[in-house]
Amino acid sequence: MDTAGDVRALIEELGGSAVIVGNSMSAGAAVLVAAEHPELVAGLVLVGPWVRNGAFQRALFRMVMARPWAAAAWKSYLQKLYAGRRPEDFEEYRDQLVANLHRPGHVKAFSLTTRTDRSPAEARLSDVTAPVMVIMGELDSDFPDPTAEADWIGETLHGEVVMVPEAGHYPQSQQPDLTADAVMHFLDTVANDA
Repeated sequence: MDTAGDVRALIEELGGSAVIVGNSMSAGAAVLVAAEHPELVAGLVLVGPWVRNGAFQRALFRMVMARPWAAAAWKSYLQKLYAGRRPEDFEEYRDQLVANLHRPGHVKAFSLTTRTDRSPAEARLSDVTAPVMVIMGELDSDFPDPTAEADWIGETLHGEVVMVPEAGHYPQSQQPDLTADAVMHFLDTVANDA
């Protein structure tokens, strides 16, 4: 994954180990960096993490997010991703995001992200040795059973699982205080164990 290479390069440029926070598809990149370069990763926080393929969901998402209807489909699907409590500026954010997709080349680039293969991350899960926290919204519509998915990832990575109430795929913006408290607790634990 190109994103994993970018994350690794940034950590090396900054000159030290880091706690990587990966949301959604970027969680797979975080896993790859932790598996391939453990010396660079002090911990992982995986939020609404996609770290393995769901064949049906991947095929459906790829079809729905194809041009020419990707912007309209994303606008509609975003409602589901923000199930539960929404930020006060959700409508404004959604409209800006959809407008951005109409800029030249943006919808094509976005559609390409739907082709991300998560099997490399899944194959390397057992190689991750860094401490892990999994944060999942209880209403995350990206997974048939968000609690089961979070528990599976947490068990596989020997990590802590935090389920966020009244939140979908973006608990960091839907329940920022709860999410930030969990992340800060994790960072304190990682710092104390170092």
